[in-house]
Amino acid sequence: MRPPTMSGHFLLAPIPESSSDYLLPKDIKLAVLGAGRVGKSAMIVRFLTKRFIGDYEPNTGKLYSRLVYVEGDQLSLQIQDTPGGIQVQDNLTQLVDSLSKCVQWAEGFLLVYSITDYDSYQSIRPLYQHIRKVHPDSKAPVIIVGNKGDLLHARQVQTHDGIQLANELGSLFLEISTSENYEDVCDVFQHLCKEVSKLHSLSGERRRASILPRPRSPNMQDLKRRFKQALSSKVKAPSALG
Repeated sequence: MRPPTMSGHFLLAPIPESSSDYLLPKDIKLAVLGAGRVGKSAMIVRFLTKRFIGDYEPNTGKLYSRLVYVEGDQLSLQIQDTPGGIQVQDNLTQLVDSLSKCVQWAEGFLLVYSITDYDSYQSIRPLYQHIRKVHPDSKAPVIIVGNKGDLLHARQVQTHDGIQLANELGSLFLEISTSENYEDVCDVFQHLCKEVSKLHSLSGERRRASILPRPRSPNMQDLKRRFKQALSSKVKAPSALG
């Protein structure tokens, strides 16, 4: 399964220094969550630089910031990479709680597992549940990604398992190969950026609606006054004739 085709171009540029006459781009905050060694860092770097780097030192959580253009919209994108080590046999509750600050900060989420590691697949549901616990009233978009789709000989998680889980959780699912297909990686991040941007637009409309007073006809008060006068004259008329 793939998200809707992205017709626009993707460009990468440094974030310019702000000035008084510069229209600041929209801030988009994404977090990439999942077990260790599933390719989270490789996915982020692949998206931002188009390069694939296979081996990474275990990270403690890096924040990547870039100015990007997605289908003509200028976005100030921040992507939070997160530490690995989330495994089913570990104290998952404690580990997930340690990610709470990241989850509170982010507006959109990629939950990544490796198709070659069934334990990493089993970590997705608790992570999703934690996101909804931290954002109980939020519609923060979540995409589930089965990575390392090129390693079919070592597959432990079938495609239909990912589809079934995503359907149960109400999320989009994609199975990709970060090493072999840049376009798929780009589609994942672009789609998530668009979903977060839509939420910004909706929340902005709600804020404007709550601030602006309800429109009222400029003649409404005058019409009410005239209507009362008309009723009053009708009531008084019979007594005057009598």
